[in-house]
Amino acid sequence: MASAASVDELRPGDHACLTYSDAEERLDIVAAFVRDGLGAGERVICFTDPGDPPDLAGELAERDVKPATGGQLAIRDNDAAWLSGGRVSATNMIEMLSSELEAAHRDGFAGLRVTADMCWATRPVAAVDELLVFETRVAGLFAGGRLTAVCQYDRQSFDQVTLAFAAKAHPRAVAAAVYHEDPLLRICRQHAPPGVRLAGEIDYRRVPELNQALAEALRLGGDIHVNLTHLRFMDAAAAAAVGQAALSLQPGRAMAIVCGRAVRKVLALVGVTDQPAVRVRLAHGRP
Repeated sequence: MASAASVDELRPGDHACLTYSDAEERLDIVAAFVRDGLGAGERVICFTDPGDPPDLAGELAERDVKPATGGQLAIRDNDAAWLSGGRVSATNMIEMLSSELEAAHRDGFAGLRVTADMCWATRPVAAVDELLVFETRVAGLFAGGRLTAVCQYDRQSFDQVTLAFAAKAHPRAVAAAVYHEDPLLRICRQHAPPGVRLAGEIDYRRVPELNQALAEALRLGGDIHVNLTHLRFMDAAAAAAVGQAALSLQPGRAMAIVCGRAVRKVLALVGVTDQPAVRVRLAHGRP
């Protein structure tokens, strides 16, 4: 498997693997994948586990991904799609995807884009062997360059042998760009809406990494979103770095920050919340 790339680098015909342990990061990448497919005029199908999340359409909407008209976006239950009749058949799954590919072409879409939570393979009525057969045989559907797919693997649900096979079976891999990660802090790119995400605790020692993440987000254009929902602590130096990034925004652009009350107090202390281009929203349920 190739080294992990950003989801927006995927091209028609790519078959990619997303292994994740952070549910929010997974939703961010899925939302970007769906958004890009809708923008390219492709039919998009999301196969998801029932109740996880309970409202995928709502999660996409929160990330500025709105369902298009004309049946361009479909969200389907994994159990209904893969486990009909109480059993899983890799052959039937491939035939179903082939039919969807033909239907997308017949209906005038530019291609078919599919993302699937592969946790169906952990069901008691499912067989991991069928998952291995599916990932091996499905490769032929990508040859024409009209199918693009991201298969999602939860690291907590699959053993290391299966995860290693999944990595080998996919020519591409997608992951968030990570600017810093240690036991205390993670700084990564947020794809939808575009910006940066911080989790943990940050102080002056990690301001260079924060500045790098903010600078790259600023170069993307449009508004910048700073997701601090899972940031427990921020010192004045890190808050000031966010403020400096906001001050560098060109007229017409804005910075949207979501955070807890404790982080908001620090942002207010250094004057970030007083900047006209900054909009701060408190994260629900965060202290």
